[in-house]
Amino acid sequence: MLHERLGFDPNVIEAQLTHSVRDSLGRAYNRTEFVEQRRAMLQAWADDPDKLRRGPEVAPLRKVKPAASR
Repeated sequence: MLHERLGFDPNVIEAQLTHSVRDSLGRAYNRTEFVEQRRAMLQAWADDPDKLRRGPEVAPLRKVKPAASR
């Protein structure tokens, strides 16, 4: 969903999903990789259910008077 629906780069998604790195230097590097993109991605992920709950954004229809019958 993050890639297909919300359009995030698969590399950013994988960086977020990485669970463990054995050495401490690698862990420190991974924490900062794509940090801004990851923050935006997680916020979009959190906002998505709210958008679904509100429903689609639809422009209101204006009322049209019926045409006079002949």
